[in-house]
Amino acid sequence: MSGIYIHIPFCKQACHYCDFHFSTSLKKKDELIHALAKELLMRKTEFEHTTVDTIYFGGGTPSLLSISEIQFLIDTIHQHFTVSEAPEITLEANPDDLSTSKIEMLAQSPVNRLSIGIQSFFEADLKLMNRAHNNTEAIECLEEATKHFDNISIDLIYGIPGLTNAKWQENIEKALSYNIPHISSYALTVEPKTALERFIKKGIIENVDDDAAQEQFHILIDTLEAHDFVHYELSNFGKANYFSRNNSAYWQGKPYLGIGPSAHSFNGNERSWNVRNNSIYIQNIENDILPKETETLTTTDKYNEYIMTGLRTIWGVSLDKVAQNFGKNYKDYLLLQAESFINQQLLYIDNEKLLVTKKGKFLSDGIASDLFKINL
Repeated sequence: MSGIYIHIPFCKQACHYCDFHFSTSLKKKDELIHALAKELLMRKTEFEHTTVDTIYFGGGTPSLLSISEIQFLIDTIHQHFTVSEAPEITLEANPDDLSTSKIEMLAQSPVNRLSIGIQSFFEADLKLMNRAHNNTEAIECLEEATKHFDNISIDLIYGIPGLTNAKWQENIEKALSYNIPHISSYALTVEPKTALERFIKKGIIENVDDDAAQEQFHILIDTLEAHDFVHYELSNFGKANYFSRNNSAYWQGKPYLGIGPSAHSFNGNERSWNVRNNSIYIQNIENDILPKETETLTTTDKYNEYIMTGLRTIWGVSLDKVAQNFGKNYKDYLLLQAESFINQQLLYIDNEKLLVTKKGKFLSDGIASDLFKINL
């Protein structure tokens, strides 16, 4: 089973923390839609021996597309690829785009999962992050979306300057009040060359506090697990049968095809990425050129990626798989590097799997990097 990711590089406005590729101008939207469809046609042979099980519209803000544009791209995938009988089709959406009529039309479309960028139910947080919606729109869209969709995920951000633990708890409780079966939650991160970084350097916005973020992360874990959510990936919590099939495939190393400017693809041996420029992307596709770069992964690259993704999930890192896929020397190296973290109770081994303890979860990416093999 494989997945197709479609990057929609448009937003109404730029969130202060975002470093994803997007444009606030929609002038080239029609051209871009047709270029996406043509790229799907040009790359259909890459998936000719596999079945597409997930389709994911990400961005940017995919909810800026009309229902007919979404349908057009889904139809194009069905035309050129073998799609499973019940694919998971996710649309990332912002609350301000989800009017009652838009939600009703989406419910009649093939889209069967919404990922809604709530981020916070507090107006001050939304303004600090320069989100396009307000708290009223967040509440109204969830009240309407839950009438028509069963499979809904929402995004929440913690570690926001000025966000107290009490307010963070309110955010979580508010989300739970809508019986949402999946929550993705991330610490606010200061990415280079973003407005947030500039405002912090100028003293306009207080810097993020890693200790406060770690405390709020553990509040999130405790609260959601008490409500029957499974913390199945570092930033993702789902109730039984509501894990993201699309994202789970990424973390388990399954192949995926990334369509659109800046989109990444992976086939097990190679990773490729498209140009981060809408005009250049469109021009290349119109001229029958795939505007992408490709790298062939070495054994060490594959090992490092498996460690990074495995430690983020409840599936962990299989010691048997490391030995089988990469060699006994990699397994020996991993166990040697992991020893100090095991002694610190940040990692543990269970049933021949290396896993992160609750204490180590917030630090899992840093731990993983210390387990990487640099040179063989």
